[in-house]
Amino acid sequence: MAAESEKKSSPVSDMGAWAMNVVSSVGIIMANKQLMSSSGFGFSFATSLTGFHFALTALVGFVSNATGLSASKHVPMWELIWFSIVANISIAAMNFSLMLNSVGFYQISKLSMIPVVCVMEWILHSKRYSREVKASVVIVVVGVGICTVTDVKVNAKGFICACVAIFSSSLQQILIGSLQKKYSIGSFELLSKTAPIQAISLLVVGPFVDYLLSGKFILNYNMSSSCFLFILLSCGLAVFCNISQYLCIGRFSAVSFQVIGHMKTVCILTLGWLLFDSAMTFKNVSGMIVAIVGMVIYSWAMELEKQANIAAKALNSVKHSLTEEEFELLKEGVETTQSKDVELGYTKA
Repeated sequence: MAAESEKKSSPVSDMGAWAMNVVSSVGIIMANKQLMSSSGFGFSFATSLTGFHFALTALVGFVSNATGLSASKHVPMWELIWFSIVANISIAAMNFSLMLNSVGFYQISKLSMIPVVCVMEWILHSKRYSREVKASVVIVVVGVGICTVTDVKVNAKGFICACVAIFSSSLQQILIGSLQKKYSIGSFELLSKTAPIQAISLLVVGPFVDYLLSGKFILNYNMSSSCFLFILLSCGLAVFCNISQYLCIGRFSAVSFQVIGHMKTVCILTLGWLLFDSAMTFKNVSGMIVAIVGMVIYSWAMELEKQANIAAKALNSVKHSLTEEEFELLKEGVETTQSKDVELGYTKA
């Protein structure tokens, strides 16, 4: 009964993880748009803000561990530091990529993360994908590309930053899943271990990175109470966003997180049109439709792959059990024969 209820609840919890990630990601982008835009509060310190996000996440993790709501498992410090370095490089490189490149090239670089993650998982974990999965990934990339990519301008520095951002972000997402499996640690427990390291490093380095990006220093910013409330809102949403990201990658894979994650792009474009009067053209709408079709095909292809894996495991299990049965029968037959021989020998004597 417990196993059946667990099976029934898993699709609901999977959907809940995705819903939490989509809602919190879209919410944080809307909050940050108001926070950072010139028409809003003009708080243009993205890296420092990310440090605030991880500081609150670390605090939540500390309180959870202290009150016994979550258990803390051992993960070697060098692995946590390595992961934090990769994650922080990803954040800084993404910010530099956005600053140095056009919006169009920035979107292309984000889209290229899907095939990069596929290749890296193939190299690191020998993971292979079916033709249906590959085709659906291509459809999603094309659809999101149609609705987001506009002007594409490339320069040498921007290209290098984009490559570093793509590689580090892809590696970070693969590491989240592999660390959870390697140490049998939950998503929140892993996040509570890495968040303090990321918070400290980003709060130390962040102001200087932001100065290079914006030419302004955070200590010179005139903070208002309204801006402070939006920073708290952004940090609160970031906690849910971080937790749901670790949950999703732990439950599924980095590729699935990338593909289904583009649903956020569709939601952001739609909300931008509804709330901020952003332009919605035929190109945007057609691209969204293609992307959604690709996501549906991807879900179907992954379900087929999942069923095939279950069938293959079941077949191997049956073969293994049959072999054991045959061995037991053979063993039983040998023992019976031996006992008969002994009895015959005794009678003859």
